[in-house]
Amino acid sequence: MHGTWYGAEDQVIRFWVKAELILLPSFWEELVVQQRGLRSIPFRTLFNLCAITMLMLSGAVPGWTQGKASSAPPNGSQSDAMTTAIMDLQQQVRELKSAVAEVRSEAAQYRAESIELRQELETTQKRDLASRVSARENSAATANPDLSTTNPASTPAIGLLEQRVSALEDASTLLSGKVDEQHQDKIESGSKYSVRLSGIVLMNLFSNRGTVDNQDIPSYAAPSPSYGSGTNLGATLRQSELGLEVFGPEVAGAKTSGSIQFDFSGGFPNTLNGVNYGLMRLRTASMRLDWKDSSLIAGQDNLFFSPLSPASFASLSIPAFGYAGNLWGWIPQVRVEHRFNLNNGQEITLQGGILDDLSGEPPYSQFNRLAQAGENSGQPAYAVRAAWSETIHGEPLSFGTAAYYARQNWGFNRNVDGWSGMADWNVPIASRLSFSGEFYRGRAIGALGGGIGQSVLYTGDPRDPATRVRGLNSIGGWSQLKFKPVDKLEFNGAFGIDNPLARDFNGFAGDLSLYGTALTQNQNALVNFIVRPRSNLLFSAEYRHLQTKQVYGNSDTAEQFNLIMGVLF
Repeated sequence: MHGTWYGAEDQVIRFWVKAELILLPSFWEELVVQQRGLRSIPFRTLFNLCAITMLMLSGAVPGWTQGKASSAPPNGSQSDAMTTAIMDLQQQVRELKSAVAEVRSEAAQYRAESIELRQELETTQKRDLASRVSARENSAATANPDLSTTNPASTPAIGLLEQRVSALEDASTLLSGKVDEQHQDKIESGSKYSVRLSGIVLMNLFSNRGTVDNQDIPSYAAPSPSYGSGTNLGATLRQSELGLEVFGPEVAGAKTSGSIQFDFSGGFPNTLNGVNYGLMRLRTASMRLDWKDSSLIAGQDNLFFSPLSPASFASLSIPAFGYAGNLWGWIPQVRVEHRFNLNNGQEITLQGGILDDLSGEPPYSQFNRLAQAGENSGQPAYAVRAAWSETIHGEPLSFGTAAYYARQNWGFNRNVDGWSGMADWNVPIASRLSFSGEFYRGRAIGALGGGIGQSVLYTGDPRDPATRVRGLNSIGGWSQLKFKPVDKLEFNGAFGIDNPLARDFNGFAGDLSLYGTALTQNQNALVNFIVRPRSNLLFSAEYRHLQTKQVYGNSDTAEQFNLIMGVLF
């Protein structure tokens, strides 16, 4: 009988262990379900857990009580009680197993219900999004009757959706670019103000047929030499540019900024293969004070009274048609601007300033700066411009008119008044087609590229006080037609002409050998395409035809083919 008691005690211990092994996984499983937020533990589950706990305690108490009485002599009544306790424990085990199975079944049911609820939630969200898109499309169709048809599911609705998707893609691309810009490494400045590096690495692969003044960046055709074939092929990167911008604090309510830009077209070093080692050249360097409607600019800058140029990456060191009707020059200047904002997005801009008075002559010395004819006058050059602009077809429509005056002293009190009147325009003919150009009429403006770079004529040796000097009159201009079938591709066709007046040569020119080459007309024509697959990458191809006439000479022609690749930064 004593051995029977120990066997019963062993069964009680085994029951306790089994109960813990069965109960704990289910209990933790229920807690995990609760932790994941699938469903809180219901009252029935809590009741089952309490019942299991009571069963375990009820099974443990008899064993503990009998353990205290184990020292008493066993008898028949004790044996019957032990048998009854064991049968009760077995019944409790069966009930415990049933309760655990029920708990597990309920947990599985709750998981299934949670998954079903999640699927219903996702379906509802998709239906809600589709409903909002449909409502917006119906609203857009109501506001724009041209976009609606008798069948709402027809092609116009699809086209509207495609436009919206395209707009979202463009906005996403712009946002990504801004994010990338904010994450890029910044240039460290000596001051606390930000500095931005920019520029372009540009390669030109060119082929010329005929003789030109400059093989890689031609401006006019020249007579064929007595030697050579007049055909050449080459490549250059000296039109690459490098620039820096600095943004400073506000001063008297104006935003301050400055910029400087270089290229490598300042000549060639006297060394082997020096044609590929272009010398660095200062292009522009300016400082700005910008108020809401006014600006003050000081520095070396392009001509504000001749703001446009034909689109070409074959000619950056000298703007396209620079000696064929396009006035240009990077000249030190101080100017002011004021903008009047009118109704309906229209704007009037007034500009005026003074410039370094140049005459188009080469430097007298390589190392020492000596005054030339314009600076010898003792006064600057003056220029003004007025322009009107508005936006149509998403592009700027503008017309401008300008005037320029410069006094020149060619020695021995031989003064010449240089002047010019200019007009410029940019007209969007359609949403992707525009027409632009400039026109000028002037005198003694070789410093601006007018008169094919020629300012004055002499009757004899300019070093002779008896030699008379007269300003060369000229007229010219250029026009360009631009077509952009898509945002990343454009086609350009342009024509320019510069025409010094023949009467000045015929009635005044003395010994033409004094001029080197006296040109009476220069015509340029070009066609090109420019493709930008990425914002920092471009490819282009250009064909240019040049025809130039000389005094008492024949007309010379040349043509150039140019393949271009550039990376902007």
